[in-house]
Amino acid sequence: MPTVSVRLPEEDNEELEAVTELLESDKSTTIRKALREGMATLRERHAVERYQSGEASVNEAARLAGVSVGEWLELAHERGLTTQLNETDLSFDAERASEL
Repeated sequence: MPTVSVRLPEEDNEELEAVTELLESDKSTTIRKALREGMATLRERHAVERYQSGEASVNEAARLAGVSVGEWLELAHERGLTTQLNETDLSFDAERASEL
């Protein structure tokens, strides 16, 4: 497993220590968990932005978010997302979804 070093501002380190204590864990485990959850959030946010702007289809947004098309459709529904995709893009997505 690779090792990564980071410098944290004092307030971030204090928050890390507080969350580590809250989770009754150690710093390394807390950092790995926060990184995984943070990366998933960043991927999802990026996918939402691209989908909303019409730059990404359903399939592309799901790939960007790191989830299945079904999971993306559920996420999009929960967030009330709309898209600017044209009929051709939507037909392509429908065909791809039916292949799954």
